[in-house]
Formats: sequence, C-alpha cells, structure tokens
Amino acid sequence: MRHGKAHRKLNRTWEHRKAMFANMAASLITHEQVVTTLPKAKDLRPLFEKLISLGKKGDLHARRRAIAEIKDRDAVKKLFEVIGPRYKSRNGGYTRIVKAGFRYGDSAPVAVIELVDRDEGAKGKEDRARHEAFLATQPKETEAATAA
Repeated sequence: MRHGKAHRKLNRTWEHRKAMFANMAASLITHEQVVTTLPKAKDLRPLFEKLISLGKKGDLHARRRAIAEIKDRDAVKKLFEVIGPRYKSRNGGYTRIVKAGFRYGDSAPVAVIELVDRDEGAKGKEDRARHEAFLATQPKETEAATAA
C-alpha cells in the first residue's frame, strides 16, 4: 500500500527528481514561464511557492536556504531582488498552470507553468542577449568579400 506517499516518482531516482526540480525552478525564476508535462508542473508548484515565500522574507537565512535548494546564484539573486518584492502583498497563489494540449511524440499532457503577473519580456531575454553577444564576436563580412 502506498499510504502517506505524497509525490509522484516520475520514473526517476530521488537524486534525479531533486536535480530536475531545482533546474526547473531556476528556469522558472529566470524565464518566468516553463513548458513541461502536466505531472511535473503539478509537482513543481508547491516547491516553487515555498521558494517565493523565502524570497519574500529576504533575510540571509532565507537566501541560503534558497541557494541550497536550487544551486543557481543568479536565479536566487533575481528571486530575492525582483520576484520576492513583486509578490510582497500577495498571500500565496504565485503560479498558474495552463494545460497546453498533448506532446507530439508520446501524447504526454503538456502544461505551461508561469508566474501570475509575470514580466512578458523575461522569456527569452537572456537568449537574445547571448545571441547578440555572439554576433558581436563574429567577424563582419565586408562587401568586397561578399562580391568575390
């Protein structure tokens, strides 16, 4: 019998689940929206809501607990400086899960987990910045080289 077993195993080891949810939480902080399967989104929500509660506290102990949980210092910095103050007056319910159909390959139910009142420009901001930095390092083609 499976009494008192609260969470799904998701066909992964405990270490793999812990690392996966830490990475998903860091991505959700960074991009403020993540597309994943519905069971993963449902299991990520309580973990992420607790992280936002830590971000609202804002003290050193809460910061260290968040770093221990997700191990991405840049994401923790955004959590405490941007996201925590944004939800200071809100008592829970920081995330929303929207069903997004079924995945093509295996028909798994797909969902979007996102922050309520999220920054629309956050998704892909770092990707655009990384791409622009990459383009800046590439040598520019001269018109003479293209004409030849």
